[in-house]
Amino acid sequence: MHRWLASRGKPTRLVGSAMHDAAVLRTPHGRLVACADQAIEGQHAQEGVAAAALARKCVLRALSDLAATCAEPHSVLLCVQAPRSRSNAELRRAIEAASRAALLHGAELVGGDLAATDGPLAFAVTALGAWRGARSVGRDRARVGDELWLSGPLGGSILGRHLRPRPRFDAARAFVDHGARVLMDVSDGLILDASRIAWASGARLRLELACIPVHRDARRLSSRDGMPPLEHALRDGEDHELLACLSRADAARLVASGVAERLGLARIGEVVEGEGVALARHDGLLELPGGRGGWIHGASS
Repeated sequence: MHRWLASRGKPTRLVGSAMHDAAVLRTPHGRLVACADQAIEGQHAQEGVAAAALARKCVLRALSDLAATCAEPHSVLLCVQAPRSRSNAELRRAIEAASRAALLHGAELVGGDLAATDGPLAFAVTALGAWRGARSVGRDRARVGDELWLSGPLGGSILGRHLRPRPRFDAARAFVDHGARVLMDVSDGLILDASRIAWASGARLRLELACIPVHRDARRLSSRDGMPPLEHALRDGEDHELLACLSRADAARLVASGVAERLGLARIGEVVEGEGVALARHDGLLELPGGRGGWIHGASS
């Protein structure tokens, strides 16, 4: 395996040796942004999943976190923890899949680690990027009066999209260019992730149910399990769309620019006084969801 890795060629962003224990990188311009993510067989995908699919998912999950800061992807490191039943050929395909997923979004696979295990197949990715914005974004910056925006439809990702998340760098740039103070990728369900913004910002996020875009996969899944499609959109995980908060004036500029329509961005509510998350029905009544909702790996929702 190490001989094969050496034969893949030297990443363009490496300085010096390509076979060192650490990657010496050409420094990206701007502030460095770093994040890490994991993908574990039986937790983040079904048992027996192809190694290439799980490795690709792990890279894209990490890149989605970069998108949530509006960072420009630069490099990724991939750690492989593989049971001995997985062949070298399958692991090579996994590394190639991870590399292609990174390159698709402008990053390079520059290093990592290999380990054999008696446990499940698992990957861990560290993603590095450069932040070049004039104002940083975070979960703790929502203000009363802000509008809530979502980058795309939610629900039903378990039908296959959970293995191919789409980091929304295009939407991140649009939101930040138009003054977004808050960005977060929706990975654990809209209700749960919205509650994290509410808690961090000390405010209430009021979601307007009639405005929440529902993915066609949520409708397909509903026909199988009987749960309403909107419920899937509110509580399913691993959509990796972006949730943003913008002032009313900035949101108006976003709409006027035509970017919101072109990218499929949707206004789904507002920030109000209070705490937690409230659901607004079409008749104007508020429902507070029981429990936190959402998807937590390894636990019931």
